[in-house]
Amino acid sequence: MLVATKSMCEEKSPTVSIIAPLHAQLLSDTLSTIEDAPLVKDIKCAIHGDLSKRYMSAEEKNFLYVASALDPRFKSMLFLSPSEVQETYAMVVSKAAALMGNADVGMQSDGNVEEGGSTEESGPADDTSDEDRPPHTPKKRRSALANLLGQTFQHARSSLTPSSPNSKAEKEVQQYQESSPLPLSDEPLGWWKSEACKYPHLAKLAQRYLCVPGTSVPSERIFSTTGTSDPYVKFKIAGKEVFRSKTIHKNLNPVWDERVSLLVETLRDPLYVKVFDYDFGLQDDFMGSAYLHLESLEHQRTLDVTLDLKDPQYPEHNLGSLELAVILSPKEGDMRDSTMLLRRNWKRSSKYQSMRLSDVHRKAQLWRGIVSISLIEGRSLQPMDANGLSDPYVKFRMGHQKYKSKTIPKTLNPQWREQFDFHLYDEQGGFVDITVWDKDAGKKDDFMGRCTINLSLFDKERTHKLDLPLEEGEGVLVLLVTLTASAAVSISDLSVNMLDDPQERHQIMQRYNLWRSFHNLKDVGVVQVKVIRAEGLMAADVTGKSDPFCVVELSNDRLQTHTVYKNLNPEWNKVFTFNVKDIHSVLEVTVYDEDRDRSADFLGKVAIPLLNIQNGERKAYALKSKELTGPTKGVIFLEIDVIFNAVKAGLRTLIPIEQKYIEEEPRVSKQLLLRNFNRVRRCIMFLINTGCYINSCFEWDSPQRSICAFVLFVIVVWNFELYMIPLALLLPLAWNYILITSGKDTRQDVQVVEDLLEDEDEDFDKDDKDPKPGPWEDSCDKNHILEDMLASWHFEWIRAMVDSERKGFMNKLYAIQDVCISVQNALDEVASYGERIKNTFNWTVPFLSWLAIVALGVATTIIYFIPLRYIVLAWGVNKFTKKLRDPYTIDNNELLDFLSRVPSDVQVVQYRELKLDPNPSPNKRKKNNPG
Repeated sequence: MLVATKSMCEEKSPTVSIIAPLHAQLLSDTLSTIEDAPLVKDIKCAIHGDLSKRYMSAEEKNFLYVASALDPRFKSMLFLSPSEVQETYAMVVSKAAALMGNADVGMQSDGNVEEGGSTEESGPADDTSDEDRPPHTPKKRRSALANLLGQTFQHARSSLTPSSPNSKAEKEVQQYQESSPLPLSDEPLGWWKSEACKYPHLAKLAQRYLCVPGTSVPSERIFSTTGTSDPYVKFKIAGKEVFRSKTIHKNLNPVWDERVSLLVETLRDPLYVKVFDYDFGLQDDFMGSAYLHLESLEHQRTLDVTLDLKDPQYPEHNLGSLELAVILSPKEGDMRDSTMLLRRNWKRSSKYQSMRLSDVHRKAQLWRGIVSISLIEGRSLQPMDANGLSDPYVKFRMGHQKYKSKTIPKTLNPQWREQFDFHLYDEQGGFVDITVWDKDAGKKDDFMGRCTINLSLFDKERTHKLDLPLEEGEGVLVLLVTLTASAAVSISDLSVNMLDDPQERHQIMQRYNLWRSFHNLKDVGVVQVKVIRAEGLMAADVTGKSDPFCVVELSNDRLQTHTVYKNLNPEWNKVFTFNVKDIHSVLEVTVYDEDRDRSADFLGKVAIPLLNIQNGERKAYALKSKELTGPTKGVIFLEIDVIFNAVKAGLRTLIPIEQKYIEEEPRVSKQLLLRNFNRVRRCIMFLINTGCYINSCFEWDSPQRSICAFVLFVIVVWNFELYMIPLALLLPLAWNYILITSGKDTRQDVQVVEDLLEDEDEDFDKDDKDPKPGPWEDSCDKNHILEDMLASWHFEWIRAMVDSERKGFMNKLYAIQDVCISVQNALDEVASYGERIKNTFNWTVPFLSWLAIVALGVATTIIYFIPLRYIVLAWGVNKFTKKLRDPYTIDNNELLDFLSRVPSDVQVVQYRELKLDPNPSPNKRKKNNPG
């Protein structure tokens, strides 16, 4: 049904001849089959019944069949029976003959037939208007020879020509039927124009029928298949495109809100404005154009201009208007700057414009402060479940920044104790929108209330306690809000950066030296990233080029370069400076291709842990796929410097890791599920093998090993003290350190995960290129198409039935999805903790292994010198009085916080640098585009 509607709307000349074959095809397609589900069968029956009632009268049928017969695309009439085809062409012969005989066929035509009958050269003479008259060859002037011998040979010629109109019509129809049919993609009116000399009488008849439109919806040139358009505007000067606006989807009265500054060399060249309707995957449709003559503008004055859009081929058609606000002002030298406002913000027009707008771009990215929000608790929330309780969680949103808290099950007084940090871009403050939801497995979450924080009301560098009542719901949220000044963050050119200045570098080194280890514990260090250039990038545009820009991310801090247009070897030469809040953060550098109307195309990515950086080294990094599991095309050149305080970094390791902004919801993946299962199995097999090894000592499989184990067991048990537990954990750390320093690698297990990820990479890339939604996503898409179809055919009762059926079915699918995602995440968490413990002892991250040695050494010393009862007493007193000393403290587990900084085997593979291949094989290059 959607294809049928689209076909009618996309036709440039949607004539009435399309209706009969399209109607017959729809009747055939809506016949129910054995394989159809009950719901689909009901829908088909309803549509088939409605279509069967349409175009049933004899008058309507005859008109539509004759129109289809006169369309050279459908003249075979395969949708009719042979008897109906014969009857239809008999009607065509009759109407053509009547037209030749000057009969009334519903359209009055006064025809004066030339003596001797009509000839193919001259055609019939009539008094129809110029619009109705088909094209024909111009009438030739009668020659002298024709005047002299005309009477002699006219009789012979007349005897060879059918004398009756009916015979002439039959001959034309027979020749028309025997000719090859016109392809469906061709234009029937154009065909009749070129064949009018061959079929002069049928051409007239066809013109009368094919001039009737087959739909009340204008063609795609003006409207899209949804009855609206997706307009965008092109601006050209002297034949060169200088600006292209964004696309406003599904709107016939778009408001762009865009501003652009154009450099013009002379005012004599008018500004040519063209409006197009964007069609994904197809050629965009022209919607009108107009000229703006710059010489008519006044200098230094804003002028509101209304341009009437016209089609040069049909100048009498009114295609709407375009409103501009134009300012003409002098530029340096003889240049002129024409500024147009379409109501938005700065938009690129060319490479030079991007460079001019770099200052604006830089200011828009930099934040002025940090807003820390601690979500403490909720009180007396509204019960949403049948048991009189709720499973509440909270969503925070400030501009594009979004967070989601954990879910507290079965309570009306939840205790969250979580902290979230937002970037504050507006010095005057801003608003944080807060919504509370009840988590429901298998169906849509229930809304429980909302509240808003106006940050402009709070003083900076001070913590504010808020009790916010929920609007549109019940209960109160307790929050702590703190506004602090922005840390060191900047964007500069390569020639101007702070670490290249010896004096400024010395000041930074002094700020993070060991003597200031306990001053401002949140300020761990600073990182400076020089984004130099990239080489050999993937071509993302059809022109064989790309429009690359680079995004640099550190946790939730994100900055980006300008775009270099039409270049596979861009040079950015930008310097980014970030404040380091956690030395275990990973610096992510991603290269994208800028697209006009869609999200940017992914070109490549690298992930670099801050602790792996060699200061001051300019290095080429091979770009990886979006999943960081395999290579893609291109390299990027970076130079990174990290300065940090080791004591602050160590203490920061023992507090919760910063939560990332809410990203896309996780989805079920067969590859991820299988990978996580294999990782868990490896961890379990390690425990089983360890148990078997210990059991072999008891079984005396190896007498020497059993004797050594027995002696060690007796000595340890006889001399056991509590301090020996942390001391024993130091032994594998020391042993692995000796092996690594001697050149032996103790991390072969990571290679297994790397091979597994490489096997999966093709599947991930295939999903990126040709995404196949899960059953619930596919059902959602089909339901959206179904809703559009029902709306167009006005089956309200079917809509109600589909909605009720769909809700029950979708609830089951969502329940299955939630279970699969929970299993997938649980397997990942279990495997990750096992791998992180192993990687701590394997010295995967030396800083963390040394930190573990220090912690175990301190624990051994404390337990050795201080009796256990005092240690347990101190621990208990701290736990009992913690809430009294600080009612709003955020609980944490130091051991789990430490392990969260240790990378899992998957992360180790993702963070590993790829070797640069000077001549990579095209078969090994994997292209990845975001969904």
